[in-house]
Amino acid sequence: MAPDALHVPLLRPVPVVPGLDQSLRFLADPYRFIARECHRLGSDVVLARLMLQPTLCLTGPGAAELFYDCTRVRRAGLVPEPKRAGLFGGYAVPTSGGDPHPSRMRFIVATSGPLAAAALVTRALREWDRLLPHWCARPRLVLYGAAQEWLARTACAWAGIPLARDEVGSRTAQLAALFDPPAGGLAAHLRARLARRDAETWLARLVQDHRRQWVFTEDSPAAAAAELVDSQGGQRLPARLAAAELLNLLRPIVAVSVFVALAAHALHRHPGWRDSLADGEDGDLEAFVQEVRRFYPFFPAVPGQVRREFVWEGWHFPQGARVMLDLYGTNHDARAWPQPHEFRPERFFGAVPGLFDFVPHGGRAEDGPRGPGEGLTLALMKLALRQLALHLRYQVPAQDLDLRMDRPPALPRDRFVVERLVPI
Repeated sequence: MAPDALHVPLLRPVPVVPGLDQSLRFLADPYRFIARECHRLGSDVVLARLMLQPTLCLTGPGAAELFYDCTRVRRAGLVPEPKRAGLFGGYAVPTSGGDPHPSRMRFIVATSGPLAAAALVTRALREWDRLLPHWCARPRLVLYGAAQEWLARTACAWAGIPLARDEVGSRTAQLAALFDPPAGGLAAHLRARLARRDAETWLARLVQDHRRQWVFTEDSPAAAAAELVDSQGGQRLPARLAAAELLNLLRPIVAVSVFVALAAHALHRHPGWRDSLADGEDGDLEAFVQEVRRFYPFFPAVPGQVRREFVWEGWHFPQGARVMLDLYGTNHDARAWPQPHEFRPERFFGAVPGLFDFVPHGGRAEDGPRGPGEGLTLALMKLALRQLALHLRYQVPAQDLDLRMDRPPALPRDRFVVERLVPI
């Protein structure tokens, strides 16, 4: 035996999902496809063909740790627009990565830290109080749609972006279409692209106007975005790119409307938690919203690409291979979560989940599985839960509350309807 033979890893074949292409099966059940195939084939890694492209599908905390090793896997600009829309509908897939320019990094930190979260919550509460009388005046309210408008108003006001009363509806629809288009398939793809184009045009025009004469609120995130510079000559970003950065702030805030509807769904399905939340203790609120993020679907999976050839757990990952991490399955992995398919907020009492056990959003490559906006998401979710559980009485009429698992985002089929709203 050669001296180096003991140092050569023993390779094992990656199990292959049967069939010529699994795209239709993935689209039919995007949240459970990877974990189901991995379980069936007895492996944390399986090879499937998605959109006719071989894809190494990964699940579990160990696989998540591998996926977020930026020396091995990159996530910037991986999925062409048509394929991304085909695999994920119009839903925004977090694929950014790389090393941001220092001015952009400062912008990210300034708009996602504790001070930013506190300012966002203050604005969100103000907008909630403003909208509540209108909600209470309606015989029925689709909570998901109401939350979208609430958060669109909140995001624009917090970011310092002027929003006229007659454009609230159109801007809310544009921002919502970026993560939840009202149609599927090609229609979803086209609608999402049109919504992004229109939203970027709107914001780019405001950036140009701001650079000529002050438009955004002073010292606001929007004003900071308008002054972002490029990584080459230190020149201000083109207005369209600055608009894209702004859109990356607004969209995730409005997307929290998904979690608002899901938190209400959890509260309805587990009414005993109303008593537990009655004292308004932050620890109880935190545990509940964290379990909502773990238990309920958000992103199905996130794509990546192998930077350089390596071997992990005996499996060979060739350079350039496409990989896809299963988020929903990892959040329901029994190795990290006892009784993973039960809704149990108490599992978060005094416990901090492992960094790669809990991957609710997918994050960004440079920030790992959580992403820099996690604090904003948690702050808004706790505010919404506090209002729903402690400061609002309502009834839930007969409706279809089953989650649609065949499309992201997976929401109750009737988007959670409430009636007879009364402030407490």
